[in-house]
Amino acid sequence: MTVENLQSQRTNVASGLPPLNGLKAFEAAGRHLNFRLAAEEIGVTQGAVAQQVRGLEQTLNAKLFERLPRGLALTEEGRKYLAPVQRAFRLIEDATDEIRPQQAVLTLSVTPSLAGKWLVPRLGAFLQSHADLDVRVVAGEGLANFQSDGVDIAVRQGRPPFGPGLTAELLFPFEVYPVCSPALQAGKHPISKPEDLARQVLLHDAHGLWPLFLEQTGVAEPMAMSRALKFSQTSLALDAALAGQGVALASDPLVEDDLAAGRLCRPLEITMKSDMGFYIVAPRSPRNADHVKRMRDWLIAQSRADRELN
Repeated sequence: MTVENLQSQRTNVASGLPPLNGLKAFEAAGRHLNFRLAAEEIGVTQGAVAQQVRGLEQTLNAKLFERLPRGLALTEEGRKYLAPVQRAFRLIEDATDEIRPQQAVLTLSVTPSLAGKWLVPRLGAFLQSHADLDVRVVAGEGLANFQSDGVDIAVRQGRPPFGPGLTAELLFPFEVYPVCSPALQAGKHPISKPEDLARQVLLHDAHGLWPLFLEQTGVAEPMAMSRALKFSQTSLALDAALAGQGVALASDPLVEDDLAAGRLCRPLEITMKSDMGFYIVAPRSPRNADHVKRMRDWLIAQSRADRELN
């Protein structure tokens, strides 16, 4: 036992209170009924927990545990004492939380593909420049319920309006084009014109845009002749493209990093434009207006920087 702990114990005893370290050790051991697990939780040795509990028992002149071959059992005195000690610790925790400055939290809901392919690799920069704000990212396809889900701001793919009382600001236009791995393009059946897609596996996602893309390019045969792999999310179709399993349709924010790194390539310089887009969606009167504004401004700045690079 350190000098500081001994002095603290003497002070507590003199004031009628048992030693705090002994109470902490007793409470943890009472929950786990095991000195080793209590020691791991508190961050001390098993021997220290046992010593602190013995010291508490001596102070109280009461036996709190039965020492068993495979653990502990609370005595009648121990059971009576444990509940009020736990309540006291909860009161201290609650009082501490009330006066301790709380870290601000912003909850951002975003589609899984955009989260994994675009947002997450850039999010560290936001956290560095907004150190006072914790960010919680929720990945989902459906539009968040801003009242019941605790979501502050969302990014969704679609067409506005997204609902009454919501604002929608364009983050990225939705323009798709074929992508594949360089190894597939350099293989036995390279793609130089849309008709060459007939020899490839077309990787479909939940948006099902391949028929519309082929129709707009004036080619109907490849759809009937080519094989298909279907995925529930765009990110899975892109992972298959990265693995050389076929050709996927993608938009800039989802593949710009892979294109720049040479992991994917564009075999055809054909782009299909759409009236859909990725939109920043938020309530007109958000709960945390300043936090929402900071995230919205950062998202737009990232989008603008990406478009300037391209």
